[in-house]
Amino acid sequence: MDNLKDVKEWMRRANGNLARAQSGKIDKRYLFEDLCYDAQQAAEKALKALCLYRKISFPWTHSIAQLLTILKDNGEEIPEKVKGAEVLTVYATDTRYPGDWEPIEEEEYLETLGHAKTVFDWVNERLENINDNP
Repeated sequence: MDNLKDVKEWMRRANGNLARAQSGKIDKRYLFEDLCYDAQQAAEKALKALCLYRKISFPWTHSIAQLLTILKDNGEEIPEKVKGAEVLTVYATDTRYPGDWEPIEEEEYLETLGHAKTVFDWVNERLENINDNP
């Protein structure tokens, strides 16, 4: 598969974002807004990796809903628990920079992290043979 290296790189980057997002459980110095941004990025990059793997074109978007729709329209069955991650999009736009929004509390952060992990794990399952290939 020609794009296998690209798929692995997208998943490596998604994994890095997820690891940073999870670091807030240990280091309380991080802003929940920034950790939620990393959670959104993990889900976005994982979905784009799956699109690449399936050779599906995708736009440069932060919209989790749009990426899930593209995958669904191309025959991918999207579980309900994964669809719940559509709420992550706001963390790539609205809370990314200082602004006029309510601060994110720990409960929201943990929910966001759960959505990102659900997407990442689901994509990883879809790519289960990727690590068997050189």
